[in-house]
Amino acid sequence: MRTLLDIQRQAFLVDGFPSAKIRIDRIDRVKDIHVRYKQQIVEALEADFGARPPGQTLATDVATIVMEVNETRRKIRQWMKPERRKTPLMMRMIGGRAELQFQPLGVVGNISPWNFPFQLAFAPAIGAFAAGNRVMLKPSELTPLTSALMEEIVASAFDPAEMVVVNGGVDVAQEFSQLPFDHLVFTGGPEVAKHVMRAAADNLVPVTLELGGKCPVVVGKSADIKTVADRVMGTKTVNSGQLCLTPDYIFLPEGKVETFIEEAHSVLSRCYESLLDNPDYTSVINERHWQRLKGYIDDLEARKVRIEVFNPASESFDDPGKHKLPFVMPVEPDEDSLIMQDEIFGPMLSIKTYQSLDKVIEFINNKPRPLALYYFGKDKREIEALCQRTTSGGVTINDCVQHAACSDLPLAGVGNSGMGAYHGHHGFLQFSHSKAVYRQGLFSMSSLIRPPYGERKMKMIDYMT
Repeated sequence: MRTLLDIQRQAFLVDGFPSAKIRIDRIDRVKDIHVRYKQQIVEALEADFGARPPGQTLATDVATIVMEVNETRRKIRQWMKPERRKTPLMMRMIGGRAELQFQPLGVVGNISPWNFPFQLAFAPAIGAFAAGNRVMLKPSELTPLTSALMEEIVASAFDPAEMVVVNGGVDVAQEFSQLPFDHLVFTGGPEVAKHVMRAAADNLVPVTLELGGKCPVVVGKSADIKTVADRVMGTKTVNSGQLCLTPDYIFLPEGKVETFIEEAHSVLSRCYESLLDNPDYTSVINERHWQRLKGYIDDLEARKVRIEVFNPASESFDDPGKHKLPFVMPVEPDEDSLIMQDEIFGPMLSIKTYQSLDKVIEFINNKPRPLALYYFGKDKREIEALCQRTTSGGVTINDCVQHAACSDLPLAGVGNSGMGAYHGHHGFLQFSHSKAVYRQGLFSMSSLIRPPYGERKMKMIDYMT
């Protein structure tokens, strides 16, 4: 791995900063391998998960990359241009001029996760290439067929000095995180992120962390519950809730629980007639995560919490080999229950009720900061209160996840949900060094502030203060 990093860094130094033409060519090749190999991508992900709808894979792991490349390639030349900056009056008077130049960092590493393997490997790569960098990818070992395919198709389109894939288990990921990259991206959980950040700190490598969290939905009294259920449950069907931006728990006004549950069942019934052998219902990624989720259900049952279950064909989900579970909605789970402590990352949604929005805000603020917050309703005061009095990576109003689909908005966490950002121009800036450049005029201000400090000079300095 260190040899690959040295090859990329040496090529970066020898070739110099790439032109817009070279950058566009590289992201075009990212698009090309997704389009050419889309069927293989579908098949690899279906095999790794056990069941994953081809339509979902094409939408989330292929189309998203194609759209981001198309958007980015139109803007690269504009983003690369130096930006003029204002200089103080006295410096302008002597001809001084200031600007920002956007310089590629060098080599960007990316440790990508299993839930959307291609999307979360290549979306940061698009920003890194747009900024003029080289890229090294370490995909997840939990999707081995997908990761092997990624290595194969990257090698078919890129010289290792441009982009390379490094496969392996946890030991390889640890070694990868210790490399002296110029920037390191990690997508995953907060606990692993702490290890990645510690490893990166040894080489003072800046990091971008996208870490998820328990994303809340707040439903205002003015919201249409049918619309809420349609959009929230529609989002939860994506990857069976194995999505960092998926709603984790929902706050409903008192008296709206039964209506929401009824509408939620209606939405799910339109999607699925059965679950266990339904190829449109994504499996939990592996048995370990299946056992973790099953443990949440066992904990809720032990606490005698009401659990609404969507299981339209009354199937048994006891076979760990299939690692599937029905859709579960616990109502008013205890605050110390497992499902309210951990990010769920599965086909489950906790339901809570409220009387006062202030109490909802207090509840959210007492939790680690989430990657996203969702609000449904028409009350502008409630929208303002939630936006101004809570902190989250992003917000979508009257839907879920859609802020992340806007290429001109950053995908960013805050606090426990991450740091740094990418997507669109934000990715270009994240993987660039904004270099300050000042061009001196005929005279230098340094002559005005160096010794000796006579009376005239002291008056001038005093005037400046």
